Amino acid sequence: MSNAKYYLIIPASGLGSRMESELPKQYIQLDNGLSVLDQTLKTLLEMEKIQGLVIAISANDAHFKHSKFYHHPKLLAIATGGRQRFNSVMNAMEALKEHATADDWVLVHDAARPCVDPEDINHMIKQLQDHAVGGLLATPVVDTIKYAHQGVVQSTVDRQNLWQAQTPQMYRFGVLSEALTCAINQGVEITDEAGSIENMGLKSKIIPGSKTNIKITTQEDLALANFYLSNT
Repeated sequence: MSNAKYYLIIPASGLGSRMESELPKQYIQLDNGLSVLDQTLKTLLEMEKIQGLVIAISANDAHFKHSKFYHHPKLLAIATGGRQRFNSVMNAMEALKEHATADDWVLVHDAARPCVDPEDINHMIKQLQDHAVGGLLATPVVDTIKYAHQGVVQSTVDRQNLWQAQTPQMYRFGVLSEALTCAINQGVEITDEAGSIENMGLKSKIIPGSKTNIKITTQEDLALANFYLSNT
C-alpha cells in the first residue's frame, strides 16, 4: 500500500445562501485577488503528494471556466454537482474511477476552506499512510456546549470527547466508494465522508488540525479568512 497515490476531490457546487452574496461563496474574491476556490486550489495543487483533482460544480456554473486552475495539468475531470454534498462527492468518485485503484487515497476538501495548512495535510498523510480506512482533520471542542430545545437550555454536554470535523477527510478510494454507495442506497443523510464511514461500521482516525482551517459561511468568516491569509 506504500505505493498508493493521492487524489483530491473538491465539492464546489454550493450556493452559499448565508453569505448574502449574488456570487456563490466559493467565487467571492479574497483580499489577495484570488477567489475563495482558487486560493483553496492553489494551496492543495501545489502539494507534491496530490497527483490529480476532480472538482464537482453546479450544472449551470458559469464561473469555474474563468478560474486560473481551469486548465491545470492536475485537473483530471469536472463532475456535475449533486443535490447534496455527498451526491457531488459520489459523482466525482465516478469520474475518478478510471484513475484510482481501491487502495489509493482520496482527500475530500471543502471549496470554502481556503486557509488549510499544507503541513496539517502532510501530517495527516504521514499518520494515515498505512491505515486500512482513513481519517480526518478535526479540532477538540473547547467551549462549553449546551443542548437546548426551543431556545431553552436542557443540559450541558460533556465536551471531553467532542471534536469539530474539518476537511480534508482522507479515505481509501475503495472504502469510500463503498461507504457512499451504501449510504445512498439506504437513503441515509450524511453531511461528510466520515459519516458514510461511520454508517458502514468502520472507524476513522482523528488527526488534530488547526483552528485557522475555517469554513467560510458568513461575511464574518470571510473577514477572518482574509486575516489568516494575510499572515501566512
